[in-house]
Amino acid sequence: MEILLLGTGSADGWPNPFCDCESCTSATQVRGQTAALVDDVLLLDCGPETPRAAVRCRRSLAKVRHILFTHGHPDHVGPAALLMRHWTGTTEPLDVVGPASALEQCEHWVAPDDPVRFVTVQAGDRIRLGDYDVRVLQAAHGADLGGPPNTQAVLYDLESADARILWATDTGPLPEITHTAVAGAGYGAVFLEQTFGAFTEHGTEHHDLPAFAATVSHLRDSGAITDRTDVVAVHMSHHNPPEPELAAVLSDSGARPGHDGEVVRVGSVGGAPHRTLVLGGARSGKSAYAEALLATAPSVTYLATGGLRQGDAEWAERVRLHRERRPGSWHTVETTDVADHLRSADGAVLLDCLGTWLTARMDLHRVWEGGSLDGVHADIAELVSAWQACPVPVVTVSNEVGSGVVPPTASGRMFRDLLGILNAEMAAVSDDVVLMVAGRPLRLPAPPA
Repeated sequence: MEILLLGTGSADGWPNPFCDCESCTSATQVRGQTAALVDDVLLLDCGPETPRAAVRCRRSLAKVRHILFTHGHPDHVGPAALLMRHWTGTTEPLDVVGPASALEQCEHWVAPDDPVRFVTVQAGDRIRLGDYDVRVLQAAHGADLGGPPNTQAVLYDLESADARILWATDTGPLPEITHTAVAGAGYGAVFLEQTFGAFTEHGTEHHDLPAFAATVSHLRDSGAITDRTDVVAVHMSHHNPPEPELAAVLSDSGARPGHDGEVVRVGSVGGAPHRTLVLGGARSGKSAYAEALLATAPSVTYLATGGLRQGDAEWAERVRLHRERRPGSWHTVETTDVADHLRSADGAVLLDCLGTWLTARMDLHRVWEGGSLDGVHADIAELVSAWQACPVPVVTVSNEVGSGVVPPTASGRMFRDLLGILNAEMAAVSDDVVLMVAGRPLRLPAPPA
């Protein structure tokens, strides 16, 4: 499942165009009203800014067949989108789903012969939309929208064949009935609103930072969120601190701020994305985390690039411990000729690690003795190509070299530079990039579109 975040801001966005507070003036990017496009066919909310946000992300909405509204507030419902669609003359069907507070605003924006089906839902409903199983959950929101209590704002549990996400905007701390409904879900990604930051006296049906942390903790305790879940804060406002501080606070909950134009990919074997690069310093837990990503795969080929070192007892002990913690169904191949293995794999692959692979290729081309780097660059290009072509879920581990001191030797600096290049090229074609720090995973967002 691919989720394109078309907006990650609150009703007034972030920065607020009428505000000159520190949070607004220090903002380095513009966040529009929160919405998302799933697999190019399903919109999660569609406020007045959403269609133009898709254009800015260079995405067409022509393939959209389902729009899911969470509630009827004006930053989430922009019925003019239905008129824009009508003007194209399309004859493709469209499902417009949501509570009555949202659909009532849309019904007069379609022509009698438009192929639009309105589906009114409330918490507890479950419907099938194309390739998606949709569970409708209760939100703590929308008391001002009228109707019976707890009926006019909802959240969505969205599941496809190999992925499951929670779309939780807008809401205050989740009702207990919702926590019960999502227990054990093990979501690939959770998009949870976090509107008010450090401002806790707002008295609204939204999250602030302490409430966000408490909700995430509750979801972890119930198994809705696991160590593999990408927890993304959305619906953010200028009540939040500047982004570096916000990111640090969210990381304490294993979460991160979302960004407009960011693509989040969820799915594949064991909940792991198709291509995952795991970076980290020494003893950061990167290998153990990479192994855990594929723990539920029926079989895994472990490409070990470190090999054995004659007469090095300490290294042999490290290798032994690595082997012992791998499941018995895993097949270990000790090689640095990994490109062919990646292209021909018929089961999940773990490549550990790029640093030792690069060292072996530099040895092969005798660069330490003054040989040309052309062969190494060709090997890097071949590896990146094979990584892209790998037909199965694949995870690789590499050392993060950008935070250390400058190596004192020319050979050390050359290795650092080449590994930095390799890491960047692999990251550019990976579905997920994770930085391990002190045993904790930090998912790195894709560059904005």
